[in-house]
Amino acid sequence: MEEEYSVSDPTLLLISASDFAFHPGFQSDSSTKEFLDRFPLPVIINALQTKGDVPGLENALVACLERIFKTKYGASLIPQYMPFIVVGLGADSQKVRCVACKTVSCLLENSDETTVSAARLVIEYDVYPLLLKCLTDGGEQVAAAAMDAIRNFAGSAEGMDIIFPANTNEATHLRNVAAGCSSLGRVRVLALIVKLFSISSSVAAVVYNSNLLSLLEAEISNVNDTLAALSVLELFYELAEIQHSTEFLSRTTLLQLLSTMISNASIGSILRARAMMIIGRLMSKENVFMFIDESGAKTVSAAIDGRLGLLESQDADECECALEALGQIGMTIQGATLLLSNSPLAARHVVDAAFDRHGHGKQLAALHALGNIAGETRSESNRMLNVDGEENLRVLIYETASKSSKLTPSGLFLSVLQQDSEIRLAGYRLIAGLTARPWCLMEICSRQEIINIVTDAFTETTKIGMEARHNCCQAIHKALMSSPKLASDPNLAGIAAKLEEAVRRGPYLARKHSEAQPAVMTAERF
Repeated sequence: MEEEYSVSDPTLLLISASDFAFHPGFQSDSSTKEFLDRFPLPVIINALQTKGDVPGLENALVACLERIFKTKYGASLIPQYMPFIVVGLGADSQKVRCVACKTVSCLLENSDETTVSAARLVIEYDVYPLLLKCLTDGGEQVAAAAMDAIRNFAGSAEGMDIIFPANTNEATHLRNVAAGCSSLGRVRVLALIVKLFSISSSVAAVVYNSNLLSLLEAEISNVNDTLAALSVLELFYELAEIQHSTEFLSRTTLLQLLSTMISNASIGSILRARAMMIIGRLMSKENVFMFIDESGAKTVSAAIDGRLGLLESQDADECECALEALGQIGMTIQGATLLLSNSPLAARHVVDAAFDRHGHGKQLAALHALGNIAGETRSESNRMLNVDGEENLRVLIYETASKSSKLTPSGLFLSVLQQDSEIRLAGYRLIAGLTARPWCLMEICSRQEIINIVTDAFTETTKIGMEARHNCCQAIHKALMSSPKLASDPNLAGIAAKLEEAVRRGPYLARKHSEAQPAVMTAERF
C-alpha cells in the first residue's frame, strides 16, 4: 500500500496486524521487513500501550509481535527495544507480559555473538528479576513463557552466574524466591529447578551443589497438603525421567522419603501410587546400581512389596501402580535378581497376579511386570539371571500353576493367550522373555494350542499385536534352534517347521499363497 499507517489509524492497524499474525504458513524475513516498513515497531508498541477503544487490538498486536520476533530479522531488532521489554514484563496485561517473556526467549535463541551478547543485554537491563516475578506472580501462560526464557538464559555462562549466584543471600537466589512467594509460586520455582536440572549433567551438578533439590524433598515431607505433595511428586516423576538424574537423586534422601510415604497407610493412595511410580522409573535405569547400593534397593522394593501384600481388591489403581513399579525395577538384571532374592520374594506377588483372572487391570500390569523380570526388555545376552534367581523364578511359576486349575505352566500360558487382545499382548511379551529357559521352552512346545496361536498371522488385527505375536514366535523358534537336542528331536520337527514358516512370513497378515486371484469374470456368451 502507498501510505504508512500511524497509531492514529487503529482500525487499519488492527486489520493489517491480524493479517500478518494469522497468515497461514511461514513468515519470511522479507515479509516481516515489508510489514515493519509500513508499521514500524514504535508505532506498534505505542498502539499496544494506548490500545484505545478498538476491540481486539491488543490481541492482534501481541500475536503480531510474537510472530515478528520469531523471525531472524525481527529478532535482530530486539536489542534496540530492550526498554520496551522491561516495560512489557511489568505490564498489567497478562498478554503483554507473556509476549515480553517470549521476546526475551527469541533474543536469547537468536543471539548474534559478533555484536553484543544477548545474555549481557538481559543482565544490563536487569531483566532476570522481572522474569522471576512473571514466573511466580503471572498467569499460567506468562509463567510458562518466563520459565522458557530463564531456561534459555541458563544456556550462557553469564546467565548461569546470575541464576546461581555465589552469594546465597541474593534476593534472586531460587531458594530465597521460593521462600518469599505464594504456594503456587513456590511450586513454579520448583518446576523451574527441574527444568534447569534437565538441561545437562553439568547444570544438574550446579543445581545439586546449590542444595536446591532439598526444596523438593521438604515439600513432599508435608503429606498433610495432598495437592501440594502431589504437585511435587509430579516434578520428581519428571526428574526421574532425566537420564542423568540417578547420580544426583541417589545422594538425596528421596528414596527414603518415598519408601516412608509408601508404607504410610494414613496418607492418600494417590500419593503412595505416585511414589511407587517414581521409584520404578528411577530403578529401571541401567546405571542405577552404580549409585544405589543393594541395601537401599532392597528397602524400596520391600516397601512396595509390603504395601502390595496389604492391598485389598478395591485398591485396584494403587495395586496396578505397585505391580508396574516392581516390573520397572525388574527391567535390569540386578533389579530382577533383587526381586527374586529378597525375603519375602517380591516377585511372588507379581507371579500370583499375572495368572489371576479376577482383576483385568491387575493381571495386565502383573503380566507386563513379569515379562520385564523375565528379560523381555533386555538384550538376549542379558536375559538370564544368576542360578538362584532362575531357580526362584521357575519354582514360583510352577507353584502358581500347581495351585491353579491349569496345573502346569503351559496351561497358564495358554489361558493368557486365550483372553482379550491386551492380555494376549502381555502374554506374548512374557513368553518371549521366558522362552530362553529350557524348562519354559519345553512347556510351550508341549502345547500345540500355544504354537497354533503364536504362528497364526490372523490372530491379531492391530500393528502392535501383530508385532508382539511375531516377536514371540521368533523368540520360541530361536530358542528351539539354539538347543541341539530339541532341534534334532523328530517329535518337534513339525513344530519347528511351523515356527520357521511363521517367522519367514513376517508379522503383518502375510498369507501362505500370495499369487493374484481373479476378481472379475468374463461374461458368458450364448
